[in-house]
Amino acid sequence: MGGHGMGGGAGGGNVTALFRTTGAHTPSYFALERAGDGSRGPIDFCIPCNPYFPTPAMFESLAGRLRDILTYYPSDADTVTAELCAVLGLNRQTVAMGNGSTELITWIDHLLVRDSLAVPVPTFGRWTDQPMETGKRVDMFPLPEADGFALDPHAFVSFIRARGSRTAVICNPNNPDGGLLPRRSVLALLDALTDLDLVVVDESFLEFADAEADASVADEAVLRPNVIVLRSLGKNFGLHGVRFGYLVANPAVAGKVRTALPKWNLNSFAETVVFMLREHAHEYLESLHIVRRDRLEMTRTLSALPGLTVYPSQGNFLFVRLPVGADGVTVRDRLLDEHGILVRECGNKIGSSSRFLRLVVRPQPDVLRLVNGLGQVLHGPRREAAGPEPYLRYGSGPVADHASAPAAIQHSGYGPGEHSGYGPGGNPGYGPGPTARPAAAYTPGLTAGFHSGATAAYSSGTAAVDRLVRQV
Repeated sequence: MGGHGMGGGAGGGNVTALFRTTGAHTPSYFALERAGDGSRGPIDFCIPCNPYFPTPAMFESLAGRLRDILTYYPSDADTVTAELCAVLGLNRQTVAMGNGSTELITWIDHLLVRDSLAVPVPTFGRWTDQPMETGKRVDMFPLPEADGFALDPHAFVSFIRARGSRTAVICNPNNPDGGLLPRRSVLALLDALTDLDLVVVDESFLEFADAEADASVADEAVLRPNVIVLRSLGKNFGLHGVRFGYLVANPAVAGKVRTALPKWNLNSFAETVVFMLREHAHEYLESLHIVRRDRLEMTRTLSALPGLTVYPSQGNFLFVRLPVGADGVTVRDRLLDEHGILVRECGNKIGSSSRFLRLVVRPQPDVLRLVNGLGQVLHGPRREAAGPEPYLRYGSGPVADHASAPAAIQHSGYGPGEHSGYGPGGNPGYGPGPTARPAAAYTPGLTAGFHSGATAAYSSGTAAVDRLVRQV
């Protein structure tokens, strides 16, 4: 979702109204687009996928093959899975490919989860919602905010024993906080839970981690009778719409899931992308490197915003806590209506609250727009008569504009207008690029959504929030 439309007015009101009727998830891009005013969608800090892959050349290749992709049946799932395994160096007997990782979660629940499942929260919602929908008992282990939502494996094992859970799930890195357990800790957890029916390690975001050279336990999963490792392709490859993911387990477990899946559960887009991967491995690895760099820059930039707490993350997203008195729903709606920025408010995640946002890692020009928008929503418009009052500081120096930032922040790899997006024409130029736009591009009045009167007239219906967002 790239662009700068979907601001205030009737379109914006229709868009924010969608959140009132949506259940566990944010409205889809297409729902937001239909409810908007016809302009391009917002800058997307919500959907956690890779903004640097596929490359523009790959998108052009896919576009050139669109007629055939849409016209003809795909190969069967075994053919696509065999190619993926050849690219990744996996034994095809240990892999099952699904139409998105959520399809695999559904089949894991139906086939392998008997009566109870233990999972730390907050986490990916399908790991709590799916078992409850089929009548299983879900034992939720709260991750302590005081510890930065870090998972204590020993405490989790004790919790599982106390509850008598028969299945255990961890997401590594966890969604929404990005916390990562090192490989040795995950292996110790697996060793402690060998008597369980099943232990699932969801590694959907592990490709973005760099704290350890290889934290995956997929190689161990193929040797153990009760372990599944789940991996995503859509998130890593920046293609949520294609819907593909896979699991790795010992041949008996993987075969049980693979046999239950429909023979043609993978579409022609998925097949086409999988067969493109061999020749684009270098670009893919480079894209991960750039995302990791952007994560460091975004963490530093957001951490300088007064009152905002940013938790360490190994995913391609950051979990942030808003200042005391700020309401995430209000912040989300105003960012969308007034600034054309879409964020994930986490009040409907079990174990979280509306004080928390999950923000996807994006290039620094987009992050600076986010910071300026958050500054206005949380702290009110700048007083121009007294000179721009910066919302953002590095050390003691103001960094309200891009040129004042450290050199490492200034170089974003993007030239003017090259924001990474998820709509037609929104994908960025790939690879190292020119220095980002100068300060003037980020000052009030030159970026969409800076309306000094809008904040003053805004009423959230909550006096404490109104005082917070109106203060200058």
